Amino acid sequence: MAEKKAVVHIEGLAPFELPIYSGTAGTDVIDVRALGQQGYFTFDPGFMSTGSCESKITYIDGDNGILLHRGYPIEQLAVESDYLETCYLLLEGELPTAEQYDEFTHVITRHTMVHEKLASFFQGFRVDAHPMAMLCGVVGAMSSFYHSDLNVNDPEQRKRSAHRLIAKLPTIAAMAYKYTVGQPFVYPRNELSYAENFLHMMFSVPAETYNVSPTVAKAMDRIFMLHADHEQNASTSTVRLAGSSGANPYACIAAGIASLWGPAHGGANEACLKMLQEIGSVERIPEFVRRAKDKNDTFRLMGFGHRVYKNFDPRAKVMRETCHDVLKELNIQDPLLDVAMELERIALEDPYFIEKKLYPNVDFYSGIILKAIGIPTSMFTVIFAMSRTVGWISHWDEMLSDKGHKIGRPRQLYTGYTARDFINKSERKA
Repeated sequence: MAEKKAVVHIEGLAPFELPIYSGTAGTDVIDVRALGQQGYFTFDPGFMSTGSCESKITYIDGDNGILLHRGYPIEQLAVESDYLETCYLLLEGELPTAEQYDEFTHVITRHTMVHEKLASFFQGFRVDAHPMAMLCGVVGAMSSFYHSDLNVNDPEQRKRSAHRLIAKLPTIAAMAYKYTVGQPFVYPRNELSYAENFLHMMFSVPAETYNVSPTVAKAMDRIFMLHADHEQNASTSTVRLAGSSGANPYACIAAGIASLWGPAHGGANEACLKMLQEIGSVERIPEFVRRAKDKNDTFRLMGFGHRVYKNFDPRAKVMRETCHDVLKELNIQDPLLDVAMELERIALEDPYFIEKKLYPNVDFYSGIILKAIGIPTSMFTVIFAMSRTVGWISHWDEMLSDKGHKIGRPRQLYTGYTARDFINKSERKA
């Protein structure tokens, strides 16, 4: 029961009450469902002030730079845990015991191979197709190969589907890359860790042995972890909305991938690299910093500040350290990386950036790391998608576990024509 009530006064109606609910953290919410009984709906474009669901998975406090997965701060998970342990946490609600972790890792590892016929799907794409287009299509097609576990009302079938998606997304992502560069697909290897396996499938070739750098593998694992879930964002909400109709998990995840593909959502680290290319050299940085401070200039510094985090991005602190470790080990001579490091220094020291709280965010550092590793910018959002799959599928499962969930059906403020009579073509005027 709600402890507080909101009294609503609408002209022509008697005052009525709406319940106010409090979560374990965060802003209270007003339950507006009773408005419909009074003949009214709320109007909230972008759902900026609307809670679409109840969830126990991830909590964000953007004003104070807090990101919790099942109550655990992301900073602690990034240092003490790894991606697969975080996957278990998101899916199951608690950290695994040593035995549970070993069993979960074993299951995911044994699911990494894909059906050979699924691999042949790639032959239908143009070689210059965007990897996200291939990922979206192939993931959607998985339902035609693993149709024995599509009963979304069965918790065990939902769990098996979740395990398949987490395991097979790196394999499919690496296949998308290999197809674009004309190299043969590389099969997963069970003795490698999740991150090592992805790097192996991305960069190894039959002609020689590929040794995975532990530093690079650790950085890759952290990128996966720091993108694992981010509460009710556009793509997660898309997955929930698609899943509310009872759609199969592969279709729902494909919908999430399509939403993430949008440049306003998943393309931030790619946009950051394009900005660095536009700047071009360290000597030109002062010019672009001046432009960034000019309100009348259209140039924007990408990778600084965050829509949600008004203070700092807690993920960026961990990623900054990882970024410097990778650049130190690889010792890459790349002008763009020099630009990035100088831009970072200025942003952390310049009073304008400090006052506006325009700190480098996770997209800034992850983009630099991925470029240093040798991953093309067209694959950045693909890696984001494979990392976020566990978050999507966790929210999908949580929604379906709630027996009272309903199919999504947003309302609208209609501003078009009212009813009018049809006019025959011969009688219409221009």
